Parts: sequence; structure tokens; C-alpha cells
Amino acid sequence: MLPGRVVASQWWRDVAFLHWRVDAARVQPLLPAGTRPDEHDGSTWVGLIAFELGGATVGPSLRFGAFSTFTEVNVRLYTVDTDGRRGVVFRSLEAASLPAVMAARALFSLPYRWSRTDQRRSEPGEMSRTSLHVEYRAKRHVGQGRTAIGVDVDPTTVVDTELSRFLTARWALHERRFGRTIRLPNTHEPWILHPGAVTRLDDTLLADAGLPGVAQRPPDSVLFGPGVHARFGQAQRVRGSI
Repeated sequence: MLPGRVVASQWWRDVAFLHWRVDAARVQPLLPAGTRPDEHDGSTWVGLIAFELGGATVGPSLRFGAFSTFTEVNVRLYTVDTDGRRGVVFRSLEAASLPAVMAARALFSLPYRWSRTDQRRSEPGEMSRTSLHVEYRAKRHVGQGRTAIGVDVDPTTVVDTELSRFLTARWALHERRFGRTIRLPNTHEPWILHPGAVTRLDDTLLADAGLPGVAQRPPDSVLFGPGVHARFGQAQRVRGSI
């Protein structure tokens, strides 16, 4: 359950999770004060996550109408704060909705970038495909950041492992705001995850986020989730983060 009132909500649909193992020492300088890399099986992880965001709301009544549905691509890291609470840190978030970008930056200090984004989904049987195929693209309006991702998905198989839960069951984000690190909790239904295979990856977002070379090797984990409805609670300060 979320502490306090819901401050924002949104749908996450057709979510591709691409992840790479990295050494924790490489990630630590990229994290906000009061947090450290969260590790699984001796490594921390870097995620390149692409999906359709829909139905975004802020507070009880602020909605974005036609601007509330768009493709988002983000780069995220995995954290533990001084109280042992797990979360994620976003190094960048690409979105096509300028109002949503401005609201997220103003309200939560999240590093959203205004980009041209889109995605395309091909069902099994279309164009002789035997699996679900999803493609995502993002290109910043300012700067050189871009990505193009293609993923084949086996929708008949469900993945539920310790690693898959570590990478996707993250119930908060950590972010710097007004000189302190905050924790913004969230809740949603359990993910239903399917295995995926990357068919295309042309990416500069990871390098721009401070992780050069990562996108030059295949991901160590590829998962796909049909979607969940996420709700965010009130921000909390992280101890020792000044």
C-alpha cells in the first residue's frame, strides 16, 4: 500500500526490459547521495526500458488528454538507500509529450527529454511471424541521443525468477530534488513477463547516460510485459542525502 495519497498514475503497456550486468563501482558515481548500487548475483544492472505510457494523471484531476499517451524510453539504474529501501534511478527518460516532459521535470525533477518517439507491434501470424514483434524508436529534438530497438517475444512462456523480480518489481524511484535525495514510492499489479530476444539495437542513450560501451554488447536479460497500472505516492526524504 502507498503511504498517503496518490500523487500521480499512469499505464505502462508493451514494456520491453533490456538489461546488462555492470560492475557496481562503475555505477556508484552516477547515483544520488544516500543511495548505493543494488546488486544481484554479484553485479548491479543497467536497464534500457521501452514502452507505451498512457492515461497519465497528476494529483486527483490534472490530466493531459491527447498528450497522455506516448512511447517512452528510459535508462535506469538500481539502488538501495540508507534505510535499505530498494528503488531505481533514472539517468534519462525520452518522451514525445512536451506537457508531460515539463510536468515531470517541474514536479519531480526527473530528467525527461523531449524526443520523437514511436513504436510498432506485429502479432504472431502477421508477415509470417511466429512470435510477437515490437519495435521502439526515440530521437531527441535537441542533442544526438537516439535509440532503435526491435524485440521478438514468446507470449506462450512466462518468466518468474529471482532475477526477473529483482529487475522489474521495484517499488520506488530515487531522485535529487532541491539539494536532497527523495524517494517516490509506487505500486502496481505483479508483472506477467515473457522471454524476449533482441533483433535490433542501435542506441546512444546508454553512452549519453554515462555508460559508454554497454550497448555494444548483447543484453544479459530481455523480458517483455504486456502492462500494469502504476500509482505513485508522496515523496519521502532519504536520510543522509544532503
